[in-house]
Amino acid sequence: MKIAVIGQSLFGQEVYCHLRKEGHEVVGVFTVPDKDGKADPLGLEAEKDGVPVFKFSRWRAKGQALPEVVAKYQALGAELNVLPFCSQFIPMEIINAPRHGSIIYHPSLLPRHRGASAINWTLIHGDKKGGFSIFWADDGLDTGDLLLQKECEVLPDDTVSTLYNRFLFPEGIKGMVQAVRLIAEGKAPRLPQPEEGATYEGIQKKETAKIDWDQPAEAIHNWIRGNDKVPGAWTEACEPLQKLTFFNSTLNTSGLVPEGDALPIPGAHRPGVVTKAGLILFGNDDKMLLVKNIQLEDGKMILASNFFKGAASSALELTEAELVTAEAVRSAWQRILPNVLEVEDSTDFFKSGAASVDVVRLVEEVKELCDGLELENEDVYMATTFGDFIQLLVRKLRGDDEEGECSIDYVEMAVNKRTLHMPHQLFIGGAFVDADGAKTYETINPTDGSIICRVSLAQVTDVDKAVAAAKDAFENGRWGKISARDRGRLLYRAPPSPSTRPDPTAT
Repeated sequence: MKIAVIGQSLFGQEVYCHLRKEGHEVVGVFTVPDKDGKADPLGLEAEKDGVPVFKFSRWRAKGQALPEVVAKYQALGAELNVLPFCSQFIPMEIINAPRHGSIIYHPSLLPRHRGASAINWTLIHGDKKGGFSIFWADDGLDTGDLLLQKECEVLPDDTVSTLYNRFLFPEGIKGMVQAVRLIAEGKAPRLPQPEEGATYEGIQKKETAKIDWDQPAEAIHNWIRGNDKVPGAWTEACEPLQKLTFFNSTLNTSGLVPEGDALPIPGAHRPGVVTKAGLILFGNDDKMLLVKNIQLEDGKMILASNFFKGAASSALELTEAELVTAEAVRSAWQRILPNVLEVEDSTDFFKSGAASVDVVRLVEEVKELCDGLELENEDVYMATTFGDFIQLLVRKLRGDDEEGECSIDYVEMAVNKRTLHMPHQLFIGGAFVDADGAKTYETINPTDGSIICRVSLAQVTDVDKAVAAAKDAFENGRWGKISARDRGRLLYRAPPSPSTRPDPTAT
């Protein structure tokens, strides 16, 4: 089938590639004009294949389709228009031109959440089910007959990015290919959308993303995650007032104690509390939520737990080998930011025109340069200038990027002319701590009945804290975020334990 692909982004690129693999002829690609000297991924891919690419800044003027645009489209002879992700308004003269019409991907279960910020509103409303729809384009706003829908569970701490990356992106690509296959086979349904349950919400923008504190903790959490990463839910806080944007919110606060430095927030039910785990916030139901990252007014992203801490430690002095690595990374920044004449230490990745797709590219390129170094997209947001990014990178390469050494209160004991150091506290959430109420018990040497030392006796509350910490590590920790390839590299590097080493004396 002859197909015209109209859209943009990595999603559009992947749909285009899969349609060609299915044997369809893509006769033309229509995408957005270059931005800051960078071409859209869809257009770049099509140009590599020699497919005609068109970059119209607009398709119509004063409500009428531009004749020259229509003429260029009609010359291609497309039998179907596929719109995987399109931010432009396409005239009906183009939509209705092919004999099979046009199909569009939409990231919600229509008729719910019509409009341009469907993923945001799925989370803001606290929907338990999400998904996508592929529908036949008409002259309404996301009102056309349904061709195909697929749904998924929305997890409690999902953000726009996690929901998109886990389901809407990979399954959406498969769904678009399946839809085209059904059309080619003459089996594609046209199911009218029901009006019952239909909703339409506007585009989420920074100015409309301010947090309303007069609502329960769950609603505040949904608002924060529904605006994470774009446009970012914000509030005014501190004295004097400054705008703070919150990211990485969770309702998983089991075992957390709101003890720390108070953060005054006008209009909030209670002041926020900066703790080691992050910033604890309160709804008007007095329940808690936890925010782990804060973006300051100047755009710098920090760990919420570090909000009241001073400036970061002094800059590292790089070795010759590290300077070589820094220059290689500088070249990567230069390739991703072609509109920047020279990447300097003060160059800001995002203020120079980078988008989320560029974050993914940068992380992958740096991993390749640094032999699979553990690096996350979040690291780019935490160090947005080149100088800060190199400092972060070098700390990781040196293995000293952790917040600090674990503080351990040892018990010393002399045994066989050696001094043993034994921890005696509970280990919860990456730290050695006393049991609730400082409860302890005696541990006995079985050889002579003597007391070795007193050991912390875990209480039910301690077990709750440990389970909560383990759950948080599983769901939000670094290990679960890195790819299987990178986990394999780390495991391969780890030395075998003494019990797994071969015994040279064994026979």
